[in-house]
Amino acid sequence: MPINTQAVLDQIDQALAEWQQLLAQSHHDDMSNLPQHKISQMLNRLASTMDRLAPPGSHHERSLADILARPLFDGDRINHLAGALLALRRDYEMGYLQSFKELVHADIFVSFWEMADHLHSLNYKDAAAVIAGSLLEQHLRELASKNQIPIDISGRPKKAEALNAELAGQAVYSKLDQKGITSWLGLRNDAAHGNYGGYTTSQARFMIDAVRDFMTRYPA
Repeated sequence: MPINTQAVLDQIDQALAEWQQLLAQSHHDDMSNLPQHKISQMLNRLASTMDRLAPPGSHHERSLADILARPLFDGDRINHLAGALLALRRDYEMGYLQSFKELVHADIFVSFWEMADHLHSLNYKDAAAVIAGSLLEQHLRELASKNQIPIDISGRPKKAEALNAELAGQAVYSKLDQKGITSWLGLRNDAAHGNYGGYTTSQARFMIDAVRDFMTRYPA
């Protein structure tokens, strides 16, 4: 049966709109100040949308499994799922899934970094920035754990900027790196909260490359 592409796009757009509404209610990108039932509902909403619409055996299906399996806080998992849904939406919109068997064998993406690069190349700077920012936040948590810095307070995850300050304070990386991370987290906040005019495509490109370089220089 032919795919009703517009119906698929409408379903994805509705799920992403609900994600944006939840982000707007939160004071933090990881949504840790929101009630757990809202976090759980959104996690299930995005995951079920991805599971229902990702073609079987596809990279998108594998991305869903990878996101659900990774040791992430629920708020970060939600943002990763939103980025993956944006990538799925782009493939439907561009007609790439019409020749899906070829795409599966081509194995277009082998990492979230390649997903961010590809989305940026197609002028989806906002989705690319969300993915890069989520990878940065997870890396800060892993760096903190590696250096015996607590990553939560009373069971609630510390904010990325707090971890950034503690990591720099313990000389895990330099104050210059700390300033860079602050700016990258700010750009990521703009992307996640819909302030798309707060940064340019070239600034998003610089942020993606700079975060990847930072993670290479300071492996967790």
